[in-house]
Amino acid sequence: MNLDNLNSLIELFFYQADKQDKKSIFLQWLNPNNKKTYTWEETKLNIFKLSKIIKENIKEGDRCLLVSENRPEWFISDLAIMLSGGITVPAYTTYTEEDYKYLIEDCEPTIVIVSNNDMLKKLNTTINEKIFIKKIITFDEVEKANHKLNIDNKEKYLDFSTIIKNNLSEKDKIQNNNLKRSSVACIIYTSGTGGNPKGVILSHGGILNNLVGACEIMKPLITSRPVFLTWLPLSHSYEHCVQFAQIAVGAKVFYAEKIEKLLDNISEAKPTIMTAVPRFYQNLYNKININMKKQTGIKAKLVDATIRLGKKRLLKKKMSFFEKLLNSLMDILVRKKIKQQFGGNLKAFISGGGALDREIGEFLNSVGLPTLQGYGLTETSPVVSCNPIHKIKVETVGPPFKGNQVKIANDGEILVKGENVMLGYWNKKEETDKVIKDGWLHTGDIGEIEPNDGYLKITDRKKDIIVSLGGDNISPAKIENMITNEQEVDQCMVYGDKKNYLVALIVANKEFLKEKEKINNVIENVNKKLTLVEKIKKIQLIDENFSIENGLLTPTMKIKRKKVTEKYKKDLEKLY
Repeated sequence: MNLDNLNSLIELFFYQADKQDKKSIFLQWLNPNNKKTYTWEETKLNIFKLSKIIKENIKEGDRCLLVSENRPEWFISDLAIMLSGGITVPAYTTYTEEDYKYLIEDCEPTIVIVSNNDMLKKLNTTINEKIFIKKIITFDEVEKANHKLNIDNKEKYLDFSTIIKNNLSEKDKIQNNNLKRSSVACIIYTSGTGGNPKGVILSHGGILNNLVGACEIMKPLITSRPVFLTWLPLSHSYEHCVQFAQIAVGAKVFYAEKIEKLLDNISEAKPTIMTAVPRFYQNLYNKININMKKQTGIKAKLVDATIRLGKKRLLKKKMSFFEKLLNSLMDILVRKKIKQQFGGNLKAFISGGGALDREIGEFLNSVGLPTLQGYGLTETSPVVSCNPIHKIKVETVGPPFKGNQVKIANDGEILVKGENVMLGYWNKKEETDKVIKDGWLHTGDIGEIEPNDGYLKITDRKKDIIVSLGGDNISPAKIENMITNEQEVDQCMVYGDKKNYLVALIVANKEFLKEKEKINNVIENVNKKLTLVEKIKKIQLIDENFSIENGLLTPTMKIKRKKVTEKYKKDLEKLY
């Protein structure tokens, strides 16, 4: 299969579905109350059935809002919308009523697909007052009595189980030959770290272009049919692209029940490849590190040898015969046991959606959990580059994918050109023109390209740079990573734009909530590794975690700096 010759993501799915064993399980949800499985054939048939209903209610190019947790029906809906000529607009389940109102008024969907009654309750007021919404499709049956739902027009509502019970004749199966690589596949809203989210318009060709590079990365990791565990929200561009990579390699896909059950789900699914954001790896690093530090005697020596020699191997440093022998022994005695905690079949973690701290990357690779850092943004469909398994350089984000042109502007900003660059922001021409100039997307990230191998290195985020009163440019992310890598600290935000020194908001680990002295020691130790202008002069401990629920974290675990600053403005200013 040559991905360059395909016209659409629909074409990719049907090509693969016809090639696979029709009775082979393709999609499975690990929800104990809803353990659904779908074969390739069932998935295909359900896409046809749902697309028939959608096609009857939309015109070509109409938007269809999709609000659901990760589950097989998400996949079926996404493909059915595309097949019927619609545009998928995925939205996070963690959004507030106000967020949904903004999205609905911005993209004006003709159809809303929503998973369950809890989600429907959040959307209910807005979707009932908007006349442009013709149909509301729910995955679970609507229980209006229990949820006090205001449903005026029952005809407007359909449920998924009723739709897929319908018989379908051959003439009812939609064949969409109008889709081209330049056709719009989806509008994915950015997570909005600095204000209202923007709708990023992505094409079929943009995502297919991404898959060429993704398949190259996965090729050496796959020896038999790969298994994926999907747990990052599918409404995020990173996981949305992974969904199509799963089709491209003919994978079996498990959907996690929920984040709290992730480790249980990993044991059950035994994934070959797992994708996640840096926050996941930071938590993982802290957990493994805490356990390792508890070891004494011979076990402590084994742990030390595992990390030391693993790092040597990763950095391709020369090892003596004895060190090579000892390192092979660590593979059996230590690394194999760590891998078993992730099902035993894991070939690689792939990190994206933000910068992975170098120390964490080196540690995970050293203890037998190969971690490939990549880079991208929603506006690039989303991947720009990724480290390959045969040459991991943790301080970089790997070489650019084939088909991506990457260059560094005079001020150090990373510019990207290629089919994978978005078609623009929905309803925001001015914003689009600000970031796409002469076909080059201005990413807002600062970086450099290594001259020997073309690997890309991210050094900063243009927008997040703190400029001190003395005119020094300071990266808050670098300092925050150093602080949160310490087991005493859960979260941290550095502040100090146009100020004469830096301060930080600290959320302590629950075991250290009342130990201010220990937190002060952490800051003191971190300060020793920083330059004079980077040092944290004062801190403010806060009781409340930054979370998605309180609006201080994006759904991909990035701190909403603007919101945090607004909420804690008085506390921050008291530190000056």
